[in-house]
Amino acid sequence: MTETIPESWRLALDPVLTTPEARRLGGWLRAEEDAGQTIYPPRGTRLAALDLTPLDQVRVVILGQDPYHGPNQAMGLCFAVPEGVRVPPSLLNIYKELESDLGLPRPGHGDLSAWARQGVLLLNNALTVEAGRAGSHAGKGWEAITDACVAAVAAQAEPSVFILWGSHAQGKAARIPELAGTERHLVLRSPHPSPLSAHRGFFGSRPFSQANAFLEAHGRGTIDWRV
Repeated sequence: MTETIPESWRLALDPVLTTPEARRLGGWLRAEEDAGQTIYPPRGTRLAALDLTPLDQVRVVILGQDPYHGPNQAMGLCFAVPEGVRVPPSLLNIYKELESDLGLPRPGHGDLSAWARQGVLLLNNALTVEAGRAGSHAGKGWEAITDACVAAVAAQAEPSVFILWGSHAQGKAARIPELAGTERHLVLRSPHPSPLSAHRGFFGSRPFSQANAFLEAHGRGTIDWRV
């Protein structure tokens, strides 16, 4: 891989990065770029979730599927887009639920870095995607790395909150023995915030207030969910 693993995550990820699967991922990405494929997000930002949220500071994990595949959208944080980029529909629904849950005004931009800096790990399952082709990098090797990230958080002594929106995120969590078998963390499941499914139970699920109530009850403070 060309990306540098942040120091706080190195102990958890080093064993995975030495596997043939991870080495194949790095070689495949280089070959794709050398062949002229446009890959999002750009190099240097693909591990932004880990850069902004050190392992020992994680309090909440939100799982996404893969990065946005349009120009200038993906920034290495699931569901987030840089300031100045139109807020995507799923994120707009997240903001609607945030407003309903906590009474916070809907932000005018989609940059969720403020959450990440407070210990909200905004992690996609695959950390890259080909331009214009959603899901195109699924099964290429990222899953072993992101599974290890989730498992590392679940193995921490401090209790955390795992927010799982949609069947994909819930299925990923089920593959993590440390998460599936633990009782010290809070696991919140609901439909995905996509316009196709948000009305099936995402709206009204109140993940933000539930997360804060759990964190506060366990001496971990609260997240300021304002963006």
